Amino acid sequence: MALTREQRRQLVAILGEDGVLDDPTHRRIYDGDAYTLDRFTPDAIVLPREQDQVLEVVRWCNRHQIPYAPRGAGTGLSGGCLTLRGGLQIGLARMRRILEIDPFLRVARVEPGVVNLDLGIAAAAHGLTFAPDPSSQAACTLGGDFAGNSGGPHCLKYGVTLPHILGATVVTPEGELLKLGGRHDPGPGVDLLGLLVGSEGTAGLAVELTLRLTPLPKAVRTLLAVFPTVTAAAHSVSRVIARGVIPAAMELIDAVMIRAVERAFQLGFPQDAGAVLLIELDGAAEDLPAQERVVEEVCRQYGCRQLEVAKNERERALLWKARKHAFGAVGRISPDYATQDGVVPRAMVPAICDFIADAARRYGLTVGVVLHAGDGNIHPAILYDRRDADSVERALRVGGEILQACIDMGGSPTGEHGVGMEKREFLPLIFSADEVDAQRQIREALDSTGLCNPLKVLPTGGECAELRVAGRQVAL
Repeated sequence: MALTREQRRQLVAILGEDGVLDDPTHRRIYDGDAYTLDRFTPDAIVLPREQDQVLEVVRWCNRHQIPYAPRGAGTGLSGGCLTLRGGLQIGLARMRRILEIDPFLRVARVEPGVVNLDLGIAAAAHGLTFAPDPSSQAACTLGGDFAGNSGGPHCLKYGVTLPHILGATVVTPEGELLKLGGRHDPGPGVDLLGLLVGSEGTAGLAVELTLRLTPLPKAVRTLLAVFPTVTAAAHSVSRVIARGVIPAAMELIDAVMIRAVERAFQLGFPQDAGAVLLIELDGAAEDLPAQERVVEEVCRQYGCRQLEVAKNERERALLWKARKHAFGAVGRISPDYATQDGVVPRAMVPAICDFIADAARRYGLTVGVVLHAGDGNIHPAILYDRRDADSVERALRVGGEILQACIDMGGSPTGEHGVGMEKREFLPLIFSADEVDAQRQIREALDSTGLCNPLKVLPTGGECAELRVAGRQVAL
């Protein structure tokens, strides 16, 4: 329901007129994120510019018993920022100052609305970078990366967001300011900071972050290997790592996604390829030739028909454009798509690729695949048409079967996109009832109000996994 006139007046007093959006047009704009299968309209959107305003908004919500959900850039893929019970969306994108870059300690202090790539550009002037690089890097905010423990192509070598977080200032659900960590590695005691990273805004809202910066590599080699089949490319991944080479990134793009990328960007990708592997090696210049020879030997062993090395930074940037904009290019070949985020052990990557292809055939759908292949994180794009109820139903079932297969193969239904609302009912398939209950007790201890991003992450009590769309449920 909409705000009352008095409630709106009170919020405007905290945030200013331009900090409160509650007309129907704005509310509709904020009713979803990049997870396309559900829409939930907030009662209002508030846009603070500083910590004190966030603090006052949370206290206001507590007084009025109004639920709220934090929002960054809206690039999330699990519905984590949606207001499932109505209430406020607290958008943090206006808090976008880089407060400090300390090149000596290799530390940055930032507000949560700083765009990931913007920090990377600023840090590069000091020979440094912020290593986690989600595919939405040009848009996603660091507060969102903190909330979702985001990964990215280079997490194979450098890890996801958690090891790069040194400290955080958080507005707690009780409306207090909590400072955790600092400019150095956390000391002894309970790792409260680690508990908050990846909690998806259910335990408070980060209003300042202290981040670990990483030196830029001395040398980089970026290769594109072309394979006749997805399975052949997938087998190459495990074998390269078994030979002792740990690339910075190993990204697999299948034929469906190659076609979408080529239609959008005309990069000259081979249209008859079954898959390509984008492989990046970095480190000391003298070490890279030997690593490159191993990569070439393995790829040739598994039928690679073409292996190219980026000759300069421009060619490297074009290859990464193809990977990081792959999902944005899907609109060229389908009106709608849903992206999954399952994980399997690296050795099971060929098996999950075969399963996805079989599921697509059984349900008569096209499913494109992009993988962080080096760490087994799969991102199938299930193409469908939301105007066709049968197409939506089949898309839901394919997605559910893929995630179930990931679990059956010893993996997880999510690797870097979070649980949000989309995957919460899968948690009982990977955790025992006692484990889920322990997580629920921690959640309740951190949020005694029950207002901080409710109905996210933890299962709602269904006895089987379910996927939702437009108010309907599909049991798996």
